[in-house]
Amino acid sequence: MKLYHGWLSSASRRVRLCLAEKGLPYESVPIDMGRQEHHSPAYLAMNPNGQVPALRLDDGRSLYESSTICEYLDDICPQPPLRPADAYARATMRNFIRWTDEKALPNLLILNWSIALQPGASRWSDEELAAKLARVPTAERREAWSRIARHPYTEEEKRQALAKLLALMTEMEQLFASGGGPWLMGPDYSLADIAAVPFVARITELAPDAVQRHARIAQWWKRATERPAFQQARIERFDVALSRVQNQERSEKQGVDAAVPAAQAPQR
Repeated sequence: MKLYHGWLSSASRRVRLCLAEKGLPYESVPIDMGRQEHHSPAYLAMNPNGQVPALRLDDGRSLYESSTICEYLDDICPQPPLRPADAYARATMRNFIRWTDEKALPNLLILNWSIALQPGASRWSDEELAAKLARVPTAERREAWSRIARHPYTEEEKRQALAKLLALMTEMEQLFASGGGPWLMGPDYSLADIAAVPFVARITELAPDAVQRHARIAQWWKRATERPAFQQARIERFDVALSRVQNQERSEKQGVDAAVPAAQAPQR
């Protein structure tokens, strides 16, 4: 299998975490979102939504949407199980994951893109921006790219986004109350925990006191970060991962620039 992913992408982090929990081997194919590699024709053939991640199976077929990929991985590799055995509990788990996708993700996008993608997008010319927006397949993401390129999110918008992101704490507390913990769906670690990890990771960086005010969530986070899969999935601090990605991009650019004179030199 090949995983096309972004190191900073919350959805990609979910899938890497699921793969690590399952102990499944895969080839890592990082996607440069700043260069919009996920909007190339080749990538759109795998994921028509133009978002990361995408999973290319060994037979050439592809899957997208992190929640779908994680359930697929749990189907093909049942051990250790990452979904509750009870049907109602499985439905509750899926509702929670959907909530994170629909309610938490759009707000995290505002906070993350303002840091990681806005500096580059703001330098595009009007012609470059028009060409890049034409490649974005969904109206929602075209609007997001347009905002960071020309109308950056205001501090008030980012404040509101963080406040809405923190609603995740309430959702998690409700699951602890109904399932009894120590994990979100009860005694066993599940895809619900995997779905929450990338968001809580950013909350611990953006508003660390918010996690500490919730004792059960703070204890959950400690247990989650102590799992071997957490390190294997490289759930790094956002600033650390961003710096690493930027350094790698600079190194690659310097390598290309250094090769240009040699490539253009006349043959003797």
